[in-house]
Amino acid sequence: MFADEGLPVWDADAAVHRLYGPGGAAVAPVGAAFPGAIESGAVSRDRLKAIIAADATALPRIEGIVHPLVQADREAFVAAQSAEIVVLDVPLLFETGGEAEMDAVVVVTAPPEVQAPRVLVRPGMTRSQFDAILARQMPDLEKRARADYLIETVSLDAARASVRDVIERIRRQLGHA
Repeated sequence: MFADEGLPVWDADAAVHRLYGPGGAAVAPVGAAFPGAIESGAVSRDRLKAIIAADATALPRIEGIVHPLVQADREAFVAAQSAEIVVLDVPLLFETGGEAEMDAVVVVTAPPEVQAPRVLVRPGMTRSQFDAILARQMPDLEKRARADYLIETVSLDAARASVRDVIERIRRQLGHA
């Protein structure tokens, strides 16, 4: 929705997909550390999940390889922008301490009774996978408390209105309203 409003948006998940894809910067170093993770010249997320499930030391090692590459991708994106507002979509921002690098933080949220059904309809998603994802995340109430701006996604219209409001408020703070 921020992109629909004309703002440049960098997506951390999309960056990881690029880095894991054929020719991506993460393929060689991940393959060197975890040869079984490579399939058809790319990092296989399914194989990585199996490796992480079997080896408690794997996730921090993978993060040690991938996080610096993601950071470099983000920095290159930001450096290439001339817009006054640039949006960085980082799902685990608080969990990685990344909020310290941001001028403002927008938390996009939905009540648990809305969030769970949305996530559980994704292909291949199970309740145990969803619970594992939530266990790695900061509790929603804490994220809300730490946010500079909050967007609730109960409806698309309300979310769009909130996005426009956040942009307007930031522009006022910048003195461009």
